[in-house]
Amino acid sequence: MARIDYADITKPETKPLVERIERERSSLPNLYRMLLNSPPVAQGWLAYLTAIRQQSGLHARLREMLILRVAVLNQADYEFEQHLPIALQAGCSQAQVAGLKAGDFAPLDAGERAAMAYCDEMTREIRVRDATFAAVRAAYDDKEIVEITATVAAYNMVSRFLEAIQIDHE
Repeated sequence: MARIDYADITKPETKPLVERIERERSSLPNLYRMLLNSPPVAQGWLAYLTAIRQQSGLHARLREMLILRVAVLNQADYEFEQHLPIALQAGCSQAQVAGLKAGDFAPLDAGERAAMAYCDEMTREIRVRDATFAAVRAAYDDKEIVEITATVAAYNMVSRFLEAIQIDHE
């Protein structure tokens, strides 16, 4: 049960934002129902996460694997459940999902393994070792590294928000 009340989404002042979220997300997830307690935060959140998920050039499968891995590391079940169908649709296999849960990256290619190690260090240690960064550098260009880093950072933000307030599953 969420620790605070979800926003009243019938308020006229939030109606345009509610409609935008529903249009962009095809629904109004509980995460956004909570964020709407602060419309400026909800609006900024929506813009940032839309850029990460829908406007970056990162391959959808890699993006979703990173998101699932962050969810596993942060024990963010809501985040994992929301992104599992997207990951499967983007081409993740059940074996790869199981590997992400267990920290076994063997089913992934070398670049993906480097990205998952980078994700783990960013999430657990914050600072990334030079050797870990070098492996990412060998597999990805500058734009991809920025997008990988921003994806991991963004979904650490998401999972921390979800878990601190204990957002209810849909």
